[in-house]
Amino acid sequence: MTVQSADLPALGDPSDLITTRLSIEGMSCAACSGRVTRALSAQPGVRDAQVNLMTGSARIRHSPSLPPADLAAAVTKLGYPATIPAAAAPAPAPRTDESAALKRAFLTALVLTLPVFLAEMGGHLVPAFHHWLHAAVGTAPLNWAQMVLTALVLAGPGRRFFATGIPALLRGAPEMNSLVALGSGAAFLFSAVVVVLPGLIPPASRHVYFEAAAVIVTLILMGRWLEARAKGQAGAAIRALIDLAPDQATILQDGKPARIAVADLQPGDLVLLAPGERVAVDGIVTEGRGHVDEAMLTGEPVPAEKSPGDPVTGGTVNGSTALTFRVTATGADTTLSRIVGMVENAQNARLPVQALVDRITRVFVPVVIGLAVLTFLLWLVFGPDLAHAVVAGVAVLIIACPCAMGLAVPVSIMVGTGRGAQLGVLFRRGEALQRLSNARLIGFDKTGTLTRGHPELVAIQTDGIDEAQALRLAASAEARSEHPLAAAIVAGAGARGLDLPPASDVQANAGRGLSATVEGRRLLIGNLAALTEGGIAPSAMLRDQAEQAAAQGATPVHLAVDGRHVASFALADRIRPEAAQTIAALHGMGLKTAMLSGDVPATAQAVGKQLGIDRIQGGLMPGDKLQAIRAMGTGSVFVGDGINDAPALAAAETGIAVGTGTGIAIESADLVLMSGDLGGVPCAIRLSRAVMRNIRQNLFWAFAYNAALIPIAMGVLVPFGGPQLSPMLGAAAMALSSVCVVGNALRLRTAG
Repeated sequence: MTVQSADLPALGDPSDLITTRLSIEGMSCAACSGRVTRALSAQPGVRDAQVNLMTGSARIRHSPSLPPADLAAAVTKLGYPATIPAAAAPAPAPRTDESAALKRAFLTALVLTLPVFLAEMGGHLVPAFHHWLHAAVGTAPLNWAQMVLTALVLAGPGRRFFATGIPALLRGAPEMNSLVALGSGAAFLFSAVVVVLPGLIPPASRHVYFEAAAVIVTLILMGRWLEARAKGQAGAAIRALIDLAPDQATILQDGKPARIAVADLQPGDLVLLAPGERVAVDGIVTEGRGHVDEAMLTGEPVPAEKSPGDPVTGGTVNGSTALTFRVTATGADTTLSRIVGMVENAQNARLPVQALVDRITRVFVPVVIGLAVLTFLLWLVFGPDLAHAVVAGVAVLIIACPCAMGLAVPVSIMVGTGRGAQLGVLFRRGEALQRLSNARLIGFDKTGTLTRGHPELVAIQTDGIDEAQALRLAASAEARSEHPLAAAIVAGAGARGLDLPPASDVQANAGRGLSATVEGRRLLIGNLAALTEGGIAPSAMLRDQAEQAAAQGATPVHLAVDGRHVASFALADRIRPEAAQTIAALHGMGLKTAMLSGDVPATAQAVGKQLGIDRIQGGLMPGDKLQAIRAMGTGSVFVGDGINDAPALAAAETGIAVGTGTGIAIESADLVLMSGDLGGVPCAIRLSRAVMRNIRQNLFWAFAYNAALIPIAMGVLVPFGGPQLSPMLGAAAMALSSVCVVGNALRLRTAG
């Protein structure tokens, strides 16, 4: 849930704002999170506040002049204790402590409630037991015993409902705890008056409902315990990421290995990595060659080869070879910490669909209290006695719990983004979850996205010279150039094991090629324009073959030796092996595809047609590409490499960065595919659709539940011979609704 502060002009530039995170206890429904959000947003200097009911946390952007302690105090004043977590904590703390506390409270309440329940309800099931019990103990002592046990339930395990709910009610801002406190308190007080001051109650209404008050609290505690357990499972994926980082590492100190805490590592330290050991922090390999399993971060099952100069990422697992690396980032600056932070931010996001829930839950609890009062009055006037009126009013209060509504959206976001992290699909912004589900047109950059991003020598055509000799001469000259095409020719010669003699008189002509002297022979290397300008007549055969290569997406480079055109090299940026499968998968999902490339139109058309892309645009300047993306309209998605495509990624409705997940790639898009595998694009869309489908299911369940059961609790079926809903059954149904919503969201753990 997010609320924008109305006092934005006074906050200055957004770059001056700071972000504070709070851990908040006691929030149990959408009304709670909504109240906390409004209280935070009302603080002077707050730009926006995001409160997550699932994680029990808040993320506030505010002016540096507003102390974070004041934000925590404002929330605590509402009755929800708030603290500022340690700076090193990368994500909300696991909810295991909450689950354990609720379990103890539930079991205590169960032990105290069971005798009350058996004493009152056992007689309905076995009449002989009722007669025996009242004959052996007596009605009055039995009622007194029930009252004492119920009082212990309400004052002990159930005290949490009254401690939060009654103050909220007195402030005119009732929430779920207020409903439970009113319902169980009303049932207890009515029954206590019957026992202590029976003369105040008409004889026909002298019934006790201690079992209702006790069972209500017990069932709701059970529901919250099960809900907390499920929430813990929902956050398991992100906690698994946090747990990837080891606690200790071995460094070289004065030439000797020493074991220290990972928290004490500093950039520049040399870390010894044993076979099978987890990498502690980010670094650069300095010694050793081997493979590192990066699957937990990238989703890529094949271990990555590492040698001196290659980066390693904290949390990954070393293979069977010992490595040494130099630390480059620690603490919050590591890739793992940034990933955890991204997932946490996405989980705290407020989707557009949440706006409907916010509007409803803001007035829901007051309306329910009004309906409960109306129900009590109607039953008092038209019902058989006071006792039935009390039961009906309590049933309405208990069954109309907004817990399921409050959990419907955030629990799905939490599980979905956690699942994405496991698959190497990182949602930097939670809103991308909803936007991506509405995708209609997926646009791709070509170089580095659909292709490998670097040219390779794919063919050599010669006329009057040996292929090896042509490549040897060309590579000797190109070794002095830094152009990517030159590097491809040199790499091709290296792959064939050719020796490269030195070149002299090397002169580069931008946009044309270069000239050089190798072994006394004058070389000219470049395009056809370079040959023409050099007064060299192109070979018709080589020219035709070059045109065929260009039509297939390759770039031709020509070689002339001593004034004669003797060879043509075809250089191509090879298509990624998974690109065609990705495009086919997107088409299978009913989506259109486009390619927006700065490469020459002929090459772009060749690559696009080979992949089966629907719309192909080549020769685009950066400004043209931005206009093309904006013209894609609603439901547009752009996929780029996350570095040189940053403006285009920002211009699209949803930007997906395909890369290693380091550096700019993490910061440039709404969504990052850590593995660099294009197959993550349809995977992300499937996950997004699954999350939104899950949210719609949860919202339907939450709203349909209340719409159907509140009238039944009010007694609309009674005039037609139907039952009057018991408060105990209402409590059970209410607890079940929240558990069902969380359980439904947990199905997303296998999505994608």
